Amino acid sequence: MEYENQITILSDYLEEFPETDEPVWILGRQHHLNTDKAKLLLDISARLWFTYRRKFSPIGGTGPSSDAGWGCMLRCGQMMLAQALICRHLGRDWQWEKHKKQPEEYHRILRCFLDRKDCCYSIHQMAQMGVGEGKSIGEWFGPNTVAQVLKKLALFDEWNSLAVYVSMDNTVVIEDIKKMCWSPPQSSSAAHSSAHVHRSALGRNKNTAGFCTGWKPLLLIIPLRLGINHINPVYIDAFKECFKMPQSLGALGGKPNNAYYFIGFLGNELIYLDPHTTQSFVDSEENGTVDDQSFHCQQAPHRMKIMNLDPSVALVGGFFCKEECDFDNWCSLVQKEILKQQSLRMFELVQKHPPHWPPFVPPTKPEVTTTGAELIESTDKLFELEEEFEILSV
Repeated sequence: MEYENQITILSDYLEEFPETDEPVWILGRQHHLNTDKAKLLLDISARLWFTYRRKFSPIGGTGPSSDAGWGCMLRCGQMMLAQALICRHLGRDWQWEKHKKQPEEYHRILRCFLDRKDCCYSIHQMAQMGVGEGKSIGEWFGPNTVAQVLKKLALFDEWNSLAVYVSMDNTVVIEDIKKMCWSPPQSSSAAHSSAHVHRSALGRNKNTAGFCTGWKPLLLIIPLRLGINHINPVYIDAFKECFKMPQSLGALGGKPNNAYYFIGFLGNELIYLDPHTTQSFVDSEENGTVDDQSFHCQQAPHRMKIMNLDPSVALVGGFFCKEECDFDNWCSLVQKEILKQQSLRMFELVQKHPPHWPPFVPPTKPEVTTTGAELIESTDKLFELEEEFEILSV
């Protein structure tokens, strides 16, 4: 049997799920515990799992060398984004198996998240970009801050060339998303020049998707409304529908100072990956591969009742639409499954940009910044810049 070896490895926690006829949903895929429990657990272990790390180079040159105790929401944001990149390059049905050779794109995705100052979505980049969002290095982030940080960092990521849309006022505007995803690449010589140096700093090739025309793959991030002082049961079915959508990237949330990455549900329990394990820093090998054993959760996935979520911590849902047809399909599913609720909707989906809002301008790479994260022009310059940060709190 294809999964025989994995069943042996996973047998320790096959018992963790109850015997039930109810389906389990994981990021848009349905599993039945009676018949394919092993496939379910393989699906969960294939997700990239980012946790606290220690012994990486100090953030900002003199800052923390571990994110234990403060970086959990950043790690959850990394997990959601990594799932988007896996869907973009490898497809949702890609499987990870221990010691099995993986494609180069997989290692390239992993390298985006290594705990090094020159990796585009590293803890270093996220923490420093958070300074511009009012967060000191070493301070806990909420999910909305993580969303804004990812949106800014994606502007420097030529290889993946993502359009990141974070909804405002619980409203997703179709017109704005289409404008952003169809916007042509930057054509000024300054943009080309800075893109080239940034790309070389991160070891990217020149043939990038960033200079192609066409639909830019969409990372859609939506702060969800589930209640004020407690979770309102009226939202639960709509929230669960989000995990059934093929575009699902799960959700970020949890409790104050305690973040989780929710990837699915069984009944009224959420299934999540927990970043609260401290592991040692792992770097890439000379050939560019990464020893990935510690980047996949090979133990029992955690579960918690949806009603135990803390609404004081914003819940942020993520979706990935590689092509325009994926986004159109997502809009149809939202109309059918989320907006059928006449009142108390988790969010709104509208066709046109609201006239009382400021005009929508697709984000572009800033020319001048103060956070430091955007100032990467070459690895040499990077090390100089590291000394310039004032660490506000550790």
